[in-house]
Amino acid sequence: MTGYGVGTHENAKVKYTVEIKSLNSKFLELGLRLPKVVSDKELTLRAECSKLIERGKVNIAVTAEYADQTAKASTINAELLKKYYTQLKEIAMEVGEEKTDLFSLALNMPEVISTNDEVDEEEGKVLMEAFYKAVEQFNVFRADEGRILKGDLEKRVYLILNYLTEVESVEGDRIPLIRERLNQYMEEAVGADNIDKNRFEQEIVFYIDKLDITEEKVRLKSHCNYFIQELNSPDSNGKKLGFISQEMGREINTLGSKANNADIQQIVVRMKEELEKIKEQLLNVL
Repeated sequence: MTGYGVGTHENAKVKYTVEIKSLNSKFLELGLRLPKVVSDKELTLRAECSKLIERGKVNIAVTAEYADQTAKASTINAELLKKYYTQLKEIAMEVGEEKTDLFSLALNMPEVISTNDEVDEEEGKVLMEAFYKAVEQFNVFRADEGRILKGDLEKRVYLILNYLTEVESVEGDRIPLIRERLNQYMEEAVGADNIDKNRFEQEIVFYIDKLDITEEKVRLKSHCNYFIQELNSPDSNGKKLGFISQEMGREINTLGSKANNADIQQIVVRMKEELEKIKEQLLNVL
Protein backbone atom coordinates (compact mmCIF):
# COMPACT_ATOMS: atom_id res chain seq x y z
CA MET A 1 0.00 0.00 0.00
CA THR A 2 1.32 3.43 -0.88
CA GLY A 3 1.72 6.17 1.68
CA TYR A 4 2.97 9.73 2.01
CA GLY A 5 3.55 12.08 4.90
CA VAL A 6 5.57 15.22 5.61
CA GLY A 7 6.26 16.87 8.95
CA THR A 8 8.14 20.01 9.98
CA HIS A 9 9.21 21.37 13.35
CA GLU A 10 11.51 24.22 14.28
CA ASN A 11 12.95 26.31 17.06
CA ALA A 12 14.97 29.52 17.00
CA LYS A 13 18.02 27.65 15.80
CA VAL A 14 16.92 25.08 13.19
CA LYS A 15 13.96 23.81 11.15
CA TYR A 16 13.71 20.10 10.32
CA THR A 17 11.55 18.65 7.56
CA VAL A 18 10.89 14.90 7.36
CA GLU A 19 9.28 13.38 4.25
CA ILE A 20 8.06 9.76 4.20
CA LYS A 21 7.07 7.84 1.06
CA SER A 22 6.19 4.15 0.75
CA LEU A 23 5.23 1.47 -1.76
CA ASN A 24 3.70 -1.91 -1.05
CA SER A 25 5.99 -4.61 0.35
CA LYS A 26 5.48 -7.74 2.44
CA PHE A 27 8.11 -6.55 4.92
CA LEU A 28 9.48 -3.27 6.21
CA GLU A 29 12.22 -2.14 3.82
CA LEU A 30 13.60 1.12 5.13
CA GLY A 31 15.75 3.66 3.29
CA LEU A 32 17.03 6.76 5.13
CA ARG A 33 18.57 9.90 3.65
CA LEU A 34 19.91 12.08 6.45
CA PRO A 35 22.10 15.20 6.65
CA LYS A 36 25.53 14.38 8.00
CA VAL A 37 24.84 16.46 11.07
CA VAL A 38 22.13 14.03 12.27
CA SER A 39 23.76 10.79 11.11
CA ASP A 40 24.04 9.73 14.77
CA LYS A 41 20.21 9.64 14.93
CA GLU A 42 19.86 6.94 12.28
CA LEU A 43 19.53 4.02 14.70
CA THR A 44 16.94 5.92 16.74
CA LEU A 45 14.88 6.68 13.62
CA ARG A 46 15.09 3.08 12.42
CA ALA A 47 13.93 1.78 15.80
CA GLU A 48 10.96 4.17 15.81
CA CYS A 49 10.04 3.22 12.26
CA SER A 50 9.98 -0.47 13.24
CA LYS A 51 7.50 0.35 16.00
CA LEU A 52 5.28 2.81 14.10
CA ILE A 53 5.28 1.48 10.51
CA GLU A 54 4.24 -2.14 10.10
CA ARG A 55 5.54 -2.81 6.60
CA GLY A 56 6.21 -1.32 3.18
CA LYS A 57 9.13 -0.15 1.06
CA VAL A 58 9.61 3.10 2.99
CA ASN A 59 11.93 5.98 2.07
CA ILE A 60 12.56 8.78 4.57
CA ALA A 61 14.32 12.04 3.67
CA VAL A 62 15.39 14.55 6.32
CA THR A 63 16.46 18.14 5.62
CA ALA A 64 17.75 20.76 8.05
CA GLU A 65 17.59 24.56 7.64
CA TYR A 66 19.60 26.63 10.12
CA ALA A 67 18.72 30.20 11.01
CA ASP A 68 22.46 30.89 11.16
CA GLN A 69 23.89 29.36 8.00
CA THR A 70 27.33 29.13 9.59
CA ALA A 71 26.09 27.26 12.64
CA LYS A 72 27.28 23.90 11.35
CA ALA A 73 30.21 25.12 9.29
CA SER A 74 33.51 23.24 9.56
CA THR A 75 36.27 24.95 11.55
CA ILE A 76 39.96 25.19 10.66
CA ASN A 77 42.61 24.88 13.34
CA ALA A 78 44.82 27.75 12.13
CA GLU A 79 47.70 27.13 14.55
CA LEU A 80 47.87 23.44 13.62
CA LEU A 81 47.72 24.31 9.93
CA LYS A 82 50.65 26.76 10.27
CA LYS A 83 52.67 24.20 12.14
CA TYR A 84 52.10 21.50 9.52
CA TYR A 85 52.90 23.96 6.72
CA THR A 86 56.15 25.12 8.36
CA GLN A 87 57.30 21.56 8.96
CA LEU A 88 56.51 20.51 5.39
CA LYS A 89 58.40 23.52 3.99
CA GLU A 90 61.45 22.76 6.13
CA ILE A 91 61.47 19.10 5.09
CA ALA A 92 61.12 20.07 1.43
CA MET A 93 64.16 22.38 1.70
CA GLU A 94 66.23 19.68 3.43
CA VAL A 95 65.55 17.05 0.78
CA GLY A 96 65.68 19.48 -2.12
CA GLU A 97 62.13 18.98 -3.29
CA GLU A 98 59.99 21.69 -4.88
CA LYS A 99 57.68 23.54 -2.48
CA THR A 100 54.51 22.98 -4.52
CA ASP A 101 51.06 22.24 -3.07
CA LEU A 102 52.37 22.31 0.49
CA PHE A 103 49.36 24.33 1.63
CA SER A 104 46.86 21.78 0.26
CA LEU A 105 48.86 19.00 1.82
CA ALA A 106 48.90 20.74 5.20
CA LEU A 107 45.16 21.45 4.96
CA ASN A 108 44.46 17.71 4.67
CA MET A 109 46.60 16.72 7.64
CA PRO A 110 44.83 15.15 10.67
CA GLU A 111 42.63 17.39 12.84
CA VAL A 112 43.25 20.54 10.78
CA ILE A 113 39.57 20.65 9.73
CA SER A 114 36.96 19.58 12.25
CA THR A 115 33.21 19.18 11.74
CA ASN A 116 30.53 19.06 14.38
CA ASP A 117 28.68 15.85 13.40
CA GLU A 118 26.44 15.66 16.45
CA VAL A 119 23.33 17.58 17.42
CA ASP A 120 22.55 18.66 20.94
CA GLU A 121 19.56 17.31 22.88
CA GLU A 122 17.28 20.22 22.02
CA GLU A 123 18.00 19.93 18.30
CA GLY A 124 17.43 16.17 18.49
CA LYS A 125 13.96 16.82 19.96
CA VAL A 126 13.13 19.12 17.03
CA LEU A 127 14.11 16.38 14.58
CA MET A 128 12.05 13.69 16.32
CA GLU A 129 9.01 15.97 16.58
CA ALA A 130 9.15 16.54 12.80
CA PHE A 131 9.49 12.78 12.31
CA TYR A 132 6.43 11.98 14.46
CA LYS A 133 4.36 14.57 12.58
CA ALA A 134 5.38 12.98 9.28
CA VAL A 135 4.47 9.49 10.56
CA GLU A 136 1.08 10.76 11.71
CA GLN A 137 0.31 12.18 8.24
CA PHE A 138 1.71 9.03 6.65
CA ASN A 139 -0.60 6.77 8.66
CA VAL A 140 -3.63 9.00 7.93
CA PHE A 141 -2.83 8.75 4.21
CA ARG A 142 -2.60 4.96 4.42
CA ALA A 143 -5.78 4.70 6.50
CA ASP A 144 -7.72 6.76 3.92
CA GLU A 145 -6.42 4.58 1.10
CA GLY A 146 -7.24 1.47 3.13
CA ARG A 147 -10.86 2.59 3.60
CA ILE A 148 -11.24 3.12 -0.14
CA LEU A 149 -9.70 -0.28 -0.84
CA LYS A 150 -11.91 -1.96 1.78
CA GLY A 151 -15.02 -0.43 0.23
CA ASP A 152 -14.05 -1.64 -3.22
CA LEU A 153 -13.36 -5.19 -1.98
CA GLU A 154 -16.67 -5.33 -0.11
CA LYS A 155 -18.57 -4.13 -3.17
CA ARG A 156 -17.06 -6.85 -5.36
CA VAL A 157 -17.70 -9.64 -2.86
CA TYR A 158 -21.33 -8.55 -2.56
CA LEU A 159 -21.56 -8.60 -6.36
CA ILE A 160 -20.42 -12.23 -6.32
CA LEU A 161 -23.09 -13.00 -3.70
CA ASN A 162 -25.69 -11.28 -5.91
CA TYR A 163 -24.56 -13.37 -8.87
CA LEU A 164 -24.91 -16.45 -6.68
CA THR A 165 -28.54 -15.46 -6.06
CA GLU A 166 -28.99 -15.21 -9.84
CA VAL A 167 -27.59 -18.73 -10.20
CA GLU A 168 -30.19 -20.01 -7.74
CA SER A 169 -32.98 -18.29 -9.66
CA VAL A 170 -31.79 -19.77 -12.98
CA GLU A 171 -31.10 -23.20 -11.54
CA GLY A 172 -34.73 -24.10 -10.75
CA ASP A 173 -35.53 -25.85 -14.08
CA ARG A 174 -32.01 -27.13 -14.77
CA ILE A 175 -32.32 -30.66 -13.37
CA PRO A 176 -35.84 -31.37 -14.77
CA LEU A 177 -34.66 -30.18 -18.20
CA ILE A 178 -31.61 -32.45 -18.05
CA ARG A 179 -33.82 -35.40 -17.03
CA GLU A 180 -36.27 -34.66 -19.84
CA ARG A 181 -33.48 -34.30 -22.41
CA LEU A 182 -31.87 -37.61 -21.42
CA ASN A 183 -35.21 -39.41 -21.45
CA GLN A 184 -36.00 -38.06 -24.91
CA TYR A 185 -32.56 -39.10 -26.17
CA MET A 186 -33.02 -42.68 -24.88
CA GLU A 187 -36.49 -42.97 -26.40
CA GLU A 188 -35.15 -41.83 -29.77
CA ALA A 189 -32.14 -44.13 -29.53
CA VAL A 190 -33.72 -47.46 -28.39
CA GLY A 191 -37.47 -46.80 -28.17
CA ALA A 192 -39.62 -46.18 -25.13
CA ASP A 193 -40.60 -49.86 -24.74
CA ASN A 194 -36.98 -51.01 -24.65
CA ILE A 195 -35.88 -48.76 -21.73
CA ASP A 196 -35.36 -50.42 -18.36
CA LYS A 197 -37.06 -47.78 -16.22
CA ASN A 198 -35.40 -48.84 -12.94
CA ARG A 199 -31.92 -48.93 -14.41
CA PHE A 200 -32.57 -45.66 -16.23
CA GLU A 201 -33.63 -43.96 -12.98
CA GLN A 202 -30.50 -45.26 -11.23
CA GLU A 203 -28.27 -43.84 -13.96
CA ILE A 204 -30.16 -40.54 -13.95
CA VAL A 205 -29.70 -40.17 -10.19
CA PHE A 206 -25.99 -40.96 -10.51
CA TYR A 207 -25.54 -38.52 -13.39
CA ILE A 208 -27.55 -35.71 -11.80
CA ASP A 209 -25.64 -36.12 -8.55
CA LYS A 210 -22.46 -35.24 -10.45
CA LEU A 211 -24.14 -32.09 -11.75
CA ASP A 212 -25.46 -30.99 -8.36
CA ILE A 213 -23.97 -27.61 -7.35
CA THR A 214 -25.56 -27.27 -3.91
CA GLU A 215 -22.28 -27.82 -2.04
CA GLU A 216 -20.43 -25.33 -4.24
CA LYS A 217 -23.10 -22.68 -3.65
CA VAL A 218 -23.02 -23.20 0.11
CA ARG A 219 -19.22 -23.11 0.30
CA LEU A 220 -18.94 -20.07 -1.98
CA LYS A 221 -21.46 -18.16 0.14
CA SER A 222 -19.57 -19.18 3.28
CA HIS A 223 -16.22 -18.05 1.82
CA CYS A 224 -17.71 -14.69 0.75
CA ASN A 225 -19.15 -14.06 4.21
CA TYR A 226 -15.86 -15.08 5.84
CA PHE A 227 -13.97 -12.71 3.54
CA ILE A 228 -16.20 -9.78 4.60
CA GLN A 229 -15.88 -10.80 8.25
CA GLU A 230 -12.08 -10.81 8.06
CA LEU A 231 -12.07 -7.58 6.05
CA ASN A 232 -13.92 -5.84 8.88
CA SER A 233 -11.90 -7.36 11.73
CA PRO A 234 -9.46 -5.03 13.59
CA ASP A 235 -6.44 -7.15 12.62
CA SER A 236 -7.45 -7.83 9.02
CA ASN A 237 -4.67 -9.84 7.39
CA GLY A 238 -3.99 -9.40 3.68
CA LYS A 239 -2.44 -12.85 3.35
CA LYS A 240 -5.49 -14.51 4.92
CA LEU A 241 -7.77 -12.58 2.54
CA GLY A 242 -5.64 -13.90 -0.30
CA PHE A 243 -6.18 -17.49 0.88
CA ILE A 244 -9.93 -16.95 1.16
CA SER A 245 -10.08 -15.49 -2.36
CA GLN A 246 -8.32 -18.63 -3.65
CA GLU A 247 -11.02 -20.79 -2.06
CA MET A 248 -13.70 -18.57 -3.60
CA GLY A 249 -12.08 -19.08 -6.99
CA ARG A 250 -12.02 -22.85 -6.53
CA GLU A 251 -15.77 -22.98 -5.81
CA ILE A 252 -16.60 -20.64 -8.69
CA ASN A 253 -14.59 -22.79 -11.13
CA THR A 254 -16.24 -26.01 -9.93
CA LEU A 255 -19.67 -24.40 -10.10
CA GLY A 256 -19.04 -23.41 -13.71
CA SER A 257 -17.73 -26.81 -14.74
CA LYS A 258 -20.67 -28.70 -13.14
CA ALA A 259 -23.42 -26.31 -14.17
CA ASN A 260 -24.04 -27.73 -17.66
CA ASN A 261 -26.15 -24.63 -18.30
CA ALA A 262 -25.32 -21.69 -20.56
CA ASP A 263 -27.07 -19.09 -18.37
CA ILE A 264 -25.24 -20.22 -15.23
CA GLN A 265 -21.91 -20.31 -17.03
CA GLN A 266 -22.42 -16.71 -18.16
CA ILE A 267 -23.05 -15.71 -14.54
CA VAL A 268 -19.92 -17.64 -13.51
CA VAL A 269 -17.88 -15.61 -16.01
CA ARG A 270 -19.07 -12.40 -14.33
CA MET A 271 -18.15 -13.87 -10.93
CA LYS A 272 -14.64 -14.61 -12.22
CA GLU A 273 -14.29 -11.04 -13.47
CA GLU A 274 -15.07 -9.66 -10.00
CA LEU A 275 -12.78 -12.19 -8.33
CA GLU A 276 -9.86 -11.18 -10.57
CA LYS A 277 -10.39 -7.55 -9.57
CA ILE A 278 -10.42 -8.62 -5.91
CA LYS A 279 -7.11 -10.45 -6.36
CA GLU A 280 -5.56 -7.43 -8.08
CA GLN A 281 -6.57 -5.20 -5.18
CA LEU A 282 -5.25 -7.68 -2.63
CA LEU A 283 -1.76 -7.33 -4.15
CA ASN A 284 -1.71 -3.93 -2.43
CA VAL A 285 -2.14 -5.43 1.03
CA LEU A 286 -0.36 -8.79 0.85
